[in-house]
Amino acid sequence: MDRLSSGQPQLDAVLGGGLPGSAIDVIVGLPGSGKTMLAQQYVFHNATPARPALYFTTASEPLEKLVRYAQGLSFFDLAAVGTSVFYDDLGPDLQTGGLAPAMEHILASLRERRPGIVVIDSFKALETYAADAMEFRRFVTDLAGRLSAMPTTAFWVGEYHTDEVSRRAEFAVADGIIALASRSQGDRTLRTLQVLKLRGSDFQSGSHAYRLTSDGLRVFPRLADAPLQTEYALATDRLSTGLVDLDAMLGGGLWPGSTTILAGPSGTGKTLIGLQLLRHGAESGEPGVFASLQENPTQIERVMRGVGWDLADSGFGMMYRSPVDVYIDEWVYELLDMVDRTRARRVVIDSLADLRITAPDAVRFHEYIYSLTQRFSKMGVTMVLTQEVQNLFGDAADMASEIAHLADNLILLRYVNEAETIGRSATVLKTRGSAHDPRVRRFEITSEGLRFVTVASLPGTEPLDPRHRPA
Repeated sequence: MDRLSSGQPQLDAVLGGGLPGSAIDVIVGLPGSGKTMLAQQYVFHNATPARPALYFTTASEPLEKLVRYAQGLSFFDLAAVGTSVFYDDLGPDLQTGGLAPAMEHILASLRERRPGIVVIDSFKALETYAADAMEFRRFVTDLAGRLSAMPTTAFWVGEYHTDEVSRRAEFAVADGIIALASRSQGDRTLRTLQVLKLRGSDFQSGSHAYRLTSDGLRVFPRLADAPLQTEYALATDRLSTGLVDLDAMLGGGLWPGSTTILAGPSGTGKTLIGLQLLRHGAESGEPGVFASLQENPTQIERVMRGVGWDLADSGFGMMYRSPVDVYIDEWVYELLDMVDRTRARRVVIDSLADLRITAPDAVRFHEYIYSLTQRFSKMGVTMVLTQEVQNLFGDAADMASEIAHLADNLILLRYVNEAETIGRSATVLKTRGSAHDPRVRRFEITSEGLRFVTVASLPGTEPLDPRHRPA
């Protein structure tokens, strides 16, 4: 089966490799959802002089306005207009004679141009010119039959609601249905694309986020890794966090491909431990990525300078995105791309609370974290996620989280009262598949980084194995 590419690989992936050729596809959505942009994206990516595209407007948007706005898109090629792409207006035929002359106009253009693509925008507007529902149904059936007999891919674009799909004639004859929608997420608008039907072809189900850009629709396929049915190999040597005492508390360090949640109130050292992990990895020849949704590069550089480190010479990459205007769908593909590009073996995500803001609901957030842990595990990439807790002197109950069960290791940082001062402590609550030291361990943040110490007055802070020196 021939496939029609959109020019956007991730959208083609959602469609199982592209839209099946020589089919009738309906693009539905409310005004402003990007229907016309998507149709023109297909037109300019596929039209050739030998197999041109015909773009018919009806009565919803003036032809001149459509072409004027299309010129602002990067894929618009003025040289192709009149050679590979032909715009035409069915409005005069519809206004003077209704559907019959419009049909003759379409058929005459098909015979003359022998197009590879035909777009009718808006198809729904055609119903206005039918004498009754039966005439419109005959028009739809007749046109579908004519198009199906030709090696032509047709796009019928319309301002349909998804609840119209089950009762209108257009959708009964359609081979593919692509729905564009939007919904409010706080003060932002989340756009989603869903394939409702794709006859004779597999596709990725569910809603996929997208943005409207000057390059057309940029789609971010829903990340949903299925449970693994086969085994895969992981390295058996533990990875050091760069903190010898923390390694000992974890039973020897972190397993490659594991996921760790590092939780604690603000200021307890979560970010610093994550940076230490990446810095030590870089020194050991393992590239890393620090993905921040909280502190920008200038703030991270200040944190590192405070302990005598230099961000420019750290040996790991930084990906900063503000949670104010980012979708989790978009963010996760940027992260995966950076990990692939830098061949990173360690990833720190700071923080879970900010990442949660980018997800439209708890189910989608859980789905993405699960898929990310599975993806990185298969790749042998070790991931650390930081999580903010509200109780400054909290206990293990503060670690309750909708994704805590997905982690291999849980580490709780907290403040502790020490006579006339406040100290910091770390506790390993869980290490999957390994013994660990569950005792509370006191540490300090010094000008040289984190340093674990022993305070006799603090219960559970007995010295570690003497073979382990302070970090």
